[in-house]
Amino acid sequence: MVGNTKVGSDTICALATPPGVGGLAVVRVSGPKAFEMCDLFFQGGVRIPHAEGHTIHYGWWIIENQRVDSATASIFRAPHSYTGEDVVEIGCHGGVFVVEQITTSLLSSGVRLAQPGEFTRRAFINGKLDLTQAEAVADLIHAESRVGAQTAARQLSGGFTARLANLRQGLLDVIGLLELELDFSEEDVEFVDRTTLLRTLSEIISDIDATAATAHSAEVLRAGFHVAVVGYPNVGKSSLFNALLQRDRAIVSDVPGTTRDYLSEVIFLDGYSIHLVDTAGLRSTEDQVELQGIALTTSLIEQSDLIMVVNDASLGRDHSVSLLMDLKGRFTDIPTVTIQNKIDLIPGYDANLDTDDIVCSAQTGKGLDGLRGYLLEAVRVSTSGVSDVLINARQAHLLRSAAESLRSARSGVEGGLTGDLLAVDIRSAIRLLGDIAGESWNPDVLESVFSRFCIGK
Repeated sequence: MVGNTKVGSDTICALATPPGVGGLAVVRVSGPKAFEMCDLFFQGGVRIPHAEGHTIHYGWWIIENQRVDSATASIFRAPHSYTGEDVVEIGCHGGVFVVEQITTSLLSSGVRLAQPGEFTRRAFINGKLDLTQAEAVADLIHAESRVGAQTAARQLSGGFTARLANLRQGLLDVIGLLELELDFSEEDVEFVDRTTLLRTLSEIISDIDATAATAHSAEVLRAGFHVAVVGYPNVGKSSLFNALLQRDRAIVSDVPGTTRDYLSEVIFLDGYSIHLVDTAGLRSTEDQVELQGIALTTSLIEQSDLIMVVNDASLGRDHSVSLLMDLKGRFTDIPTVTIQNKIDLIPGYDANLDTDDIVCSAQTGKGLDGLRGYLLEAVRVSTSGVSDVLINARQAHLLRSAAESLRSARSGVEGGLTGDLLAVDIRSAIRLLGDIAGESWNPDVLESVFSRFCIGK
């Protein structure tokens, strides 16, 4: 394992709860001098260095003989703590001043402010978590859906770790037999039936490919399903945006080009978060500010999971067809749907708009339940492949690389290569699968993983 051997040599602290005013706050301290440093300021019924692990003590946080706040000190002795080090979690009343006083007193005594994700990084380095579990911690914190949170919890409990271990063990068993053949090379003995080996490699490749393919679905569960609400000016985009939110968020006006920037809000449907983005109306214009809004709309569409083209049905059901076809041509990988809005302006609209499009009225609310149902089904389809792991970009890259190594090995079997040559590619796949769990790592990898953590975690 490659890494920084000095990690954990000093004592760190940080606010572990959200900053700001609240009922309670927790300041976490971890490292070899955690007990000693906290004992300088905490006065309770027992001295912290003498306290038993997994106990909570009530007392006062005192600085220069002045009581700052009543507090609790939760004691965790190494290695039985989140980080694997001595840890004290100081519970106090929530508030900017109290937390600042406690943190400042610790910093003045020689404790260092923790970097983002440093507590979890120490947990990984000290063997409390593997790298997939550490990443699951961030996913659990930032999950924007019930399914995403549940999946991250399964990953945190070791579900993905077990899957990786099973895959690696299957490949290690094959390697063992292939290398055993080398000992009997003069006798021309095969310990691994090549037909069975091909089947085994194909099954593992299929499993790895299927897992890597869920990366986009995992990102939806992690960060939400993004819907770009687009259309010509005055088709009712902002009205529909407000209607879905069930509150007035966007300015509604009959003047074309009112929306020059974009608005983004979240709605929750059956535990899934859907990010609606109300964009600038798309049209030819000389207004420089409006042109910037239209350019920004293009950028937002590129990042979306669904393009919702809003059409003013009162101007004809095909009024926005040219825009729809243009968007389909430019964004071929993003699903699109047309929303026939303003049907309240069409007498007998049920007969006139017999269509596969979503038909609704932002003004009256007619058809909005159908639109919500469509959005919910789109999210479910988008995330249907996720089971027990939220694959991220790092993991997906390593999985695809491992699959490529195994494809090379499979081609070698089909080409009649000897066991020692086959073992090279299989061992490469084993190493790559181990890298996912962090069996080997370097500081750059850890920096990439833990940089998206918050301070205090």
